[in-house]
Amino acid sequence: MEAVAAPLPDSGAAVLDHNPNPAEVEVLTLRVDEVVQKVDKLEEKVNEVEQFYTNLSKKQQQTGSKGSSAVKEKEKQVLSMRKQQQDASRREAAAAKRMQELMRQLGTVLKQLTMHKWAWPFMQPVDVKGLALHDYFEVIDKPMDFSTIKNQMEAKDGTGYKNVREICADVRLIFKNAMKYNEEGSDVNFMARTLMVRFEEKWLQFLPKVTEEERRREEEEAEAQLDMQLAQEAAHAKITKDLSNELYDLDMHLEELREMVVQNCRKWSTEDKRKLGGALTRLSPEDLTKALEIVAQNNPGFQATAEEVDLDIDAQSESTLWRLKFFVRDALEAQSKTAPASTGGNTNDDKNVNNNNVTSNNHKRKREICDAIAIAKTAKKRSKKPS
Repeated sequence: MEAVAAPLPDSGAAVLDHNPNPAEVEVLTLRVDEVVQKVDKLEEKVNEVEQFYTNLSKKQQQTGSKGSSAVKEKEKQVLSMRKQQQDASRREAAAAKRMQELMRQLGTVLKQLTMHKWAWPFMQPVDVKGLALHDYFEVIDKPMDFSTIKNQMEAKDGTGYKNVREICADVRLIFKNAMKYNEEGSDVNFMARTLMVRFEEKWLQFLPKVTEEERRREEEEAEAQLDMQLAQEAAHAKITKDLSNELYDLDMHLEELREMVVQNCRKWSTEDKRKLGGALTRLSPEDLTKALEIVAQNNPGFQATAEEVDLDIDAQSESTLWRLKFFVRDALEAQSKTAPASTGGNTNDDKNVNNNNVTSNNHKRKREICDAIAIAKTAKKRSKKPS
């Protein structure tokens, strides 16, 4: 590749062989802008899908979920996200009904307990004022009694107990409060201790039913969560398929636009190619690598990463030459702007490298759209100049 110090042609080189129709240029620019907007929207959807599967992959690694084959088998059974939500609501309602039955059965146990001859001190809230118990609330943080528990069990406004273990905890609190405030050896302390022993015996008999219901609920919740996850995967799989089809259509449309632009641009002369070759030699190693990648995109056999690269400018297509031209122009402008900062020894070099890395990761479609826009706008600008 010949190294020539001649400057790269400015953007005015992208002209038409004939006087262009401004209306045609405007229509072409609008079509390119349309494609840009569509690509931006699709990229947002792609990012959303990629984020979903990234999070899903992390979750599977933490929980040891089954492989994708099991997911595919379950996907066929998942109809929709709404159906899964309805099923989850029904399961929750059934579980709440079973829990209400358990609380009713425990209520029978409590009724038997309150019929004991020593239960009377615990039936109603402690009459702190009437009994002149001035330090009661300093000792007892949360007072409790059987009438309060009964009211809580019968509440219809949604403030009642949700789990039978909550009732058990409040029954124990009644007796713990009594033993805490009344010293050991007193009548109330003895009555509370005796009734608590009786309650714990009844609770041990009742506990297997509680643990069985809790185990069943855990299994149902785990199944519901898995079904919901599979439904989400199925929905995102459909989105991915639709995105793939849309991107393919956009690629075809973009290729047509690019060919239209290239056909309307004047042909490259030997002098133009010579100047482009000279400009390539002034690129930084990073930018030169990116330029070679542009060449490789339309030349599958071209080895852009080889140790020695033989680039034949004359063998490149018109579209590749135009893309190289605009890339080289922008790269050289960026180099000229960062050159003074480099001699100053500040951190702008690091920022420039980071920016270049970000630019290199842009999708092929994005670069092609930018090229098409640049050529179309240049042609439009040129057409407005007096001949």
